[in-house]
Amino acid sequence: MTPPSRYPRRTVLLLSAGATILTHSLSSAFAAPSAPVHIAPQPMAQALVTLGHQTGRNIIFTSDAVAHLRAPAVDGTLSPDDAVKRLLRGSGLKAEAMPDGGVIIRKDPSARPKPQRLREAQAHDIEQIVATGHRTRSVMSVNGDEMQTLMPGQSPMQALDLLPGVTFTNVDPWGNNEQNSSIYVHGFNQNQLGYTMDGVPLGAGAYGNYNGLSPQRAAISEDIGSVSLSSGAGALGTASTSNLGGTIEFTTRDPKQKAGATINQTFGSYSTFRTFARVDTGNFGNGNSAYMAFARQDARPWNLGNANRQGGYQVNGKFVHKGENTTITAYFDWQNKAEPNTQGLTAPTDLYARGAFFPDLNAAMAGYPAESSTKAGPATPNNKYYFSAAQRTDYLTYLKISHRFSPNLNWDNQLYFHYDDGAGVVATSIRTNAILTILGSYLDPTGTKYIKNGQFTYSVAGIDPKVWNATGDTGFAVRTTEYSDYRGGLISTLHYRLGHHNIELGGWYERNNNEQGRYWYPLTQNDTLTPYTRPTNPLFTQWNNAFYTNTFVTHLQDSWKVTSRLTLTAGLKSEMVYTNGTLPVAALPQSLASSVKGAKTIVDTSTHTVAGGTIPSYKPFLPAFGALWNVTQHEQLFANIQENMNSFAATGYGSTSPWAVSDQADFEKFKRSGKPETSWTYETGIRTSHPINTRILTGISGQLEYYHVDFYNRLGTISPPGQGISGVGNTVANLGSVSTNGMDMSFTLRFGPHFSIYDAVSYVSSIYGNDFMDGATLYATKDKKVPAIPAWSDKFAVNYTQGGFNAQFSGSYMGVRPGTITNSVMVPPRVQLAFSSSYTFHQIPHMNSLKLQFNASNLTNARSWSTIAAGDASTYTGYPTAPRMFFGTVSAAF
Repeated sequence: MTPPSRYPRRTVLLLSAGATILTHSLSSAFAAPSAPVHIAPQPMAQALVTLGHQTGRNIIFTSDAVAHLRAPAVDGTLSPDDAVKRLLRGSGLKAEAMPDGGVIIRKDPSARPKPQRLREAQAHDIEQIVATGHRTRSVMSVNGDEMQTLMPGQSPMQALDLLPGVTFTNVDPWGNNEQNSSIYVHGFNQNQLGYTMDGVPLGAGAYGNYNGLSPQRAAISEDIGSVSLSSGAGALGTASTSNLGGTIEFTTRDPKQKAGATINQTFGSYSTFRTFARVDTGNFGNGNSAYMAFARQDARPWNLGNANRQGGYQVNGKFVHKGENTTITAYFDWQNKAEPNTQGLTAPTDLYARGAFFPDLNAAMAGYPAESSTKAGPATPNNKYYFSAAQRTDYLTYLKISHRFSPNLNWDNQLYFHYDDGAGVVATSIRTNAILTILGSYLDPTGTKYIKNGQFTYSVAGIDPKVWNATGDTGFAVRTTEYSDYRGGLISTLHYRLGHHNIELGGWYERNNNEQGRYWYPLTQNDTLTPYTRPTNPLFTQWNNAFYTNTFVTHLQDSWKVTSRLTLTAGLKSEMVYTNGTLPVAALPQSLASSVKGAKTIVDTSTHTVAGGTIPSYKPFLPAFGALWNVTQHEQLFANIQENMNSFAATGYGSTSPWAVSDQADFEKFKRSGKPETSWTYETGIRTSHPINTRILTGISGQLEYYHVDFYNRLGTISPPGQGISGVGNTVANLGSVSTNGMDMSFTLRFGPHFSIYDAVSYVSSIYGNDFMDGATLYATKDKKVPAIPAWSDKFAVNYTQGGFNAQFSGSYMGVRPGTITNSVMVPPRVQLAFSSSYTFHQIPHMNSLKLQFNASNLTNARSWSTIAAGDASTYTGYPTAPRMFFGTVSAAF
């Protein structure tokens, strides 16, 4: 566990996203008059936070650097230079100045903390779960150690659910299943947020990859040092064009300065077997250090049979060179995984989970009518796949060079490249009208005797024999959506300090080539395929899209230190995203239809396939303004106003994208009049961090924030008025605005050196501003709440630490959520509780430490919906919550 801190998590983020590592003297950075400094003996992390408040300086540190250290009392009228030197005296830490006047706290390889100080610190060690950022906007973080306490090997996205204003759901206890993963932040969904790792853009968080990858695929969970959320508006320099509702920034750990190795082994429910191993070289001369890490995840999905597995393999490597004026960082990630997907259920319903037939093909065939039967298959809520899975392979690498030209000028440059090869695989029954219509369009286009109202159906003594025979004589076929993504880019940022001004000028360019295709394969009794292998030799290609995107983003920002207590920021960002979408293989018109009620022939003449073209997402002026006022040595007021844009998604059929329309005329119309989504975010709040000298309560820190968001040009998929009776021919349109108001409050109470309580409560009201037409149907959504977002939520964690022992009890409450866009059905509230305990043994021969950890999730075994997909009438799609599970982890450090 690490001591309480507010800045360490955000700190690692700054180091990796572009802040410069400088080594000139402290006197240059702290050229400021003396001021009253009053710091009581306390954990080093909290003391550094307090010093930052009292001096008005940005003091940056990592949780690893200050772990197990305790600061002495510092009292008097001191310059910031003298104050930080007194605070660090004898700690084994050193201070390095930054061009913006801040200071980075690092371990000093030439010094060692006194043993007595270290032992004392271990006795007073308390983990603070949430860190608030020293920024004009709201920035809150969770460090990597806390992530592993909550659940070893979990997705860093899941750790964010502990923060106020965040709602994260997943059917998987680790949060790794991407198909049904969902996150909402201040009214925005996962595709309207920005994601970066060490400054590298991770894309828009889409399940169907088109411009990035999930954070758990970009880095091994145990190698994540922190995850930070800018819940209202991200930094102008963040490499993202989808961050309407803020940014999520992940930071990987740096190599350790001392050579060693770490091995973690996790066992648990549903045959869980997770292995993590890491080897650090330590400093091997000239400021060089590196590590290599490996992870293997293997478990049985809780709702599937023993033959089903989830997980895969992952390798990370990182090299850091720290020269006198230059820092070089190189990183590599490879991962290969397969995650069986969980089918949602049409809710409300008494059913809870569907499962899948795999690997029992006989049971699957017995559950559906034979070829000659005229009986329909089971209704949709009961219809089980044979199998369904997401297969992903990624290669990600970057090279970052930071060079100091002078004490006031620094230049950061970062090159990156990412390749993804993935597929969503579904083995499904062909006995539904929608599937038969698709298959019949390609496999038996002249079989008009099997067509009723425009669809292939169960008539003339059963299913169409051509379709039956071509798909393998089992009544099942395999459908894949296959992705490939090649993208690379350059991020370059200049930092210049001029008097009381810190000026930042940056640019980002990315080229992204991505391709998506829909393919169909036979499934025979001799070649049944599996969720873990990619099928080959398709029966036919239903469609194929190819997109070529150039992204140009520049930003300019000035941070002005008006007084020792007041800082003002102002800046602007310019975004230009040009995407050329093409369809090398276009779908047959009828094969896109999921419902063609009333159609008379298989060829629906009202539907055509789009030829594609280029549409830019362009906003030359996106301003941002902020203020930070140190009201007292313990309190800060902050405020921020910012405009953002969400560029058009470079995806085709089945998405909310200009290239998803089914008529070239609609594409050209949208190109003329369609607009990208934009938002204005207003946020203000107060932060506090107080040591309190009472017998019981010894410290309190927290944040209270109010925010308002105006969201414009919301995109949605609809059928245009007058499109005919076919029910197909969808288009994409701007459907109006959304207005959001909310408040977040979080605090941590410390009761002496061993016990702390954290709680975060949130309220959000996100309201549609317009009704809209879908074909001939009017949807009265004006003044209705945006679905899937709970108005009230609460998260808490109670932590106790004594010597090598730690125990944590945590939980979350999610209030009622609207299940439909008209709020006609509500989703019941959800409560999740978890427990973690561990004991760390030290002074073991030939071993630095040995840690034993126990985790239990969903303690009450509650049955509730996790992720939901909102409906438009009286139903929604619900995904179940994983049952109670137990895990044990053994960690050895050498």
